Amino acid sequence: MAEKKVSAFMKPMNVSADLAAVVGKGPMPRSEVVKALWVYIKKNNLQDPKNKRNINADESLKKVFGGKAVVNMFEMTKLVSKHLS
Repeated sequence: MAEKKVSAFMKPMNVSADLAAVVGKGPMPRSEVVKALWVYIKKNNLQDPKNKRNINADESLKKVFGGKAVVNMFEMTKLVSKHLS
């Protein structure tokens, strides 16, 4: 039997220093990174109350979001990928 391959989503990845400041030290799977990001966003009230799909970045998140002050959920995933290797 072939050994079970870990899906790319579950594979532990290295986390950049900027992202680690928000989600903690890696390596961690992408799914955990996203989960930790949401914990951070909710804890710091960074979700736009009028448009829940938008995240209002604080200083730490701006580093992860390439300097952007507001990002939508879909864009967030793309920007976070750049901090995983």
